Parts: sequence; structure tokens; C-alpha cells
Amino acid sequence: MSTWRDQLARLAQDAPALAGAVLAFDERLARHTTLRVGGPADAWIAPTSVAGVQEVRRFCRQAGLACRALGAGSNLLVKDGGVRGVVLSLERLRGLTRASERQVEVEAGVSTGKLLSSVTGWELGGLEFLGGVPGSVGGGLVMNAGTYLGEFKDVTEEVRLVGPDGALVVRPAAACGFVYRGSALPPDHVVVSARLGLRPRARLDIERDVRELKDRRKAREPKGVPNAGSFFKNPTGDHAGRLIEAAGLKGLRQGGAEVSPVHANWLVNAGQARAADFLTLIELVRARVEAQFGIRLELEVRVIGDDEGGA
Repeated sequence: MSTWRDQLARLAQDAPALAGAVLAFDERLARHTTLRVGGPADAWIAPTSVAGVQEVRRFCRQAGLACRALGAGSNLLVKDGGVRGVVLSLERLRGLTRASERQVEVEAGVSTGKLLSSVTGWELGGLEFLGGVPGSVGGGLVMNAGTYLGEFKDVTEEVRLVGPDGALVVRPAAACGFVYRGSALPPDHVVVSARLGLRPRARLDIERDVRELKDRRKAREPKGVPNAGSFFKNPTGDHAGRLIEAAGLKGLRQGGAEVSPVHANWLVNAGQARAADFLTLIELVRARVEAQFGIRLELEVRVIGDDEGGA
């Protein structure tokens, strides 16, 4: 009797929609996150098309398997026990076209840097806020990524998702529930593409604003260490980094995880860190800030997976 792994391997080999897809079993997710931590996924598959994503989702529904999407892994902490079921990587969904004078169609796996570079060449403004922001479009939409120059909600007209049954769902921006560093996009749906509405703007003006943003980020953010960007959301009227620094936590370490001495809202992998190190450090930071300022910091980074030795 064949196992679900055998069935998935045959599907990846035979289904036309999965032509060119990459499939691996027991794949270490540390290889696919910018923090460089995380245990194995039972299965990891990267289709090259939206139809391929639909095929995988239908298979997982029929097989009773959990299916979790993964973008560029830049805002993610995967626990040491890894992820059960199927991890659906969107990194090979790379479609990007100028649909009209002011509109762009972009798939979830396109990097934020590639998107910004392309629209700059087309002299379309509105995405300057992506300067120096890591990650991919899919994750950026789910978390409404942004900077002081703007965020995805400012330019998104429509988001396309694939549901657990493989059906394609289209949501106008007004139905996406965008909020500060978040959205109401259903967690059991996978973002596969979006239509963005931009505005004509001179290339030199775009490049000036992007350069200023990148210079500001470079001066304030740690370099040369694996990281996931900002770990905590800014509380209303304040900044998480200021609170953490004021609590005297810069440089605090737990195993290989460290509160960056450069920017206190960046928890970095200072060397051979485990996810458990970050989880402990997160709670130490939260407890100290709450004790001193009465503010409970909310995570910006998503945490997924099982503890080591978990089910």
C-alpha cells in the first residue's frame, strides 16, 4: 500500500500543472528562512505556477494533510521540531507584468527588490517603501509590509488566493482587512498573486526616495548576521526598539540568539542559534519590557512548527 509520500512524488512527476516543480522530503527549513533556524518539513514542494499550487492544495485536502505556505522566509521563525505535512513554497511563482499604464500584475514569489526594480524602470511610483525591505510579495501582502513611506495596503487593488480545496479566490483590497503589519486574509488560504495600482513618476525621483530610505535603514540595522527583520510590532505611539533599548536589553544573548547591539528590535542569529534560543529570548524581552513599561510587545515575526520532540 502506497504512502502519501509515494502519492505526492507520483503527482509531482505526472501532473502537467506541476511540471518543473521541486519536491523534497524531510527538508530542513533552516535552508529556507533568513534566520537560518528551523527543523524539517515532512515534505517541501515548490510549484512554478498557480495551477501547480491548486494541484498541491487539492492533494493535501484529499490526503488529510496540513498544508502551509512559505514565501521568502524573511519574517518567519520555524521551531526546531519542524513542520508536519506539506510546506508549499511559493518561491518559484515569479510572474511580473505591466498590465496597463498604471497597473502591475505580480505573483507571490517575486522578491520585493525585483518588484521595486521593475516598476522603477517602468517609471511607476508608489512602491518606494520597499527600498531595502527583504522578502517576497506574498508574505508582504499577508503582513502588509511597509516603512514610513507607505505599505502594501496603499497600492493593492486585488489579491488572488487559493483555498484549501484548490479553488481560486479573488478579493478586492477592501475585503483584505489590511491593518498595521497585518491583514484579515484567511490563514487557510494561500496568496498567489495581486494587482497593484501605481502612479506615473520620474525614475530619478523614485531612485532618490529609495536611496534615502536604504541609507537610513543601513545606518540603523545590523549587517552580516542572519535575521528576520523587526521582531516586534511598534506599540501605538512608541517604538519597540526604543522600549527594548531603554530596558537595557541590547546585546542580551540566549544561546546563539542575540538582541542586536545595533538595533534592539532585531533579534539575530549570532552563531549556531536554535529556534528554542529565540523563543526564550523573545519571552525574556517581553517580560522585561512589560515589567518596566507596562507594555506587552506583540510579535511581528510569525512562529510556526513544532517544538523539538513534538508530535
